[in-house]
Amino acid sequence: MIVIVTGMPGSGKSKIVKEFEKRGFPSVSLGDIVREETLKRGLELTKENVAKVSIRLRQELGQNAVAKLAVEKVKALLKGSKVVVIDGVRSLDEVGTFRGAFPEEKIIIVAVHTPPRQRFERLKARGRHDDPQTWEDFEERDWKELRFGIGGVIAMADYMVVNDGSREEYERTVRKLVDEILSKL
Repeated sequence: MIVIVTGMPGSGKSKIVKEFEKRGFPSVSLGDIVREETLKRGLELTKENVAKVSIRLRQELGQNAVAKLAVEKVKALLKGSKVVVIDGVRSLDEVGTFRGAFPEEKIIIVAVHTPPRQRFERLKARGRHDDPQTWEDFEERDWKELRFGIGGVIAMADYMVVNDGSREEYERTVRKLVDEILSKL
């Protein structure tokens, strides 16, 4: 089984990924693949460079570029695990790449929604190099994600999780969600 986790930046995707990892299932982060590609191209890991490389990859290899780069990693992980989680799918083209590469696997899409103001505050607090520090930067990043096609992936999700309450509530929701998904194995 392949579990695709999607959602806007700061929505809480990583909490779901970490819950699967706690239970012994590996993951592949599409964001990490873009950061690796940025370094391979001899660029520093700055917000601007990572954004440029993510756009350049899509220009060079198509809208499903990052998914294409992830396929071999996912194949290798599936040899040793019944479930692989893919973090950060941003387009239906990427979903199609995984469906085409893994026609025998059940693919489940999980989307996380969090109101924009909450996501902005979380991203500011997280402090990763590519996190926005102003509302304008935040909106610009959201529009970039939407142009990649993330809204279509969210609309096609098998599960939609709303993360707008306390951390404890979300953690309980995530545990129940992962239990439900794993019950389908």
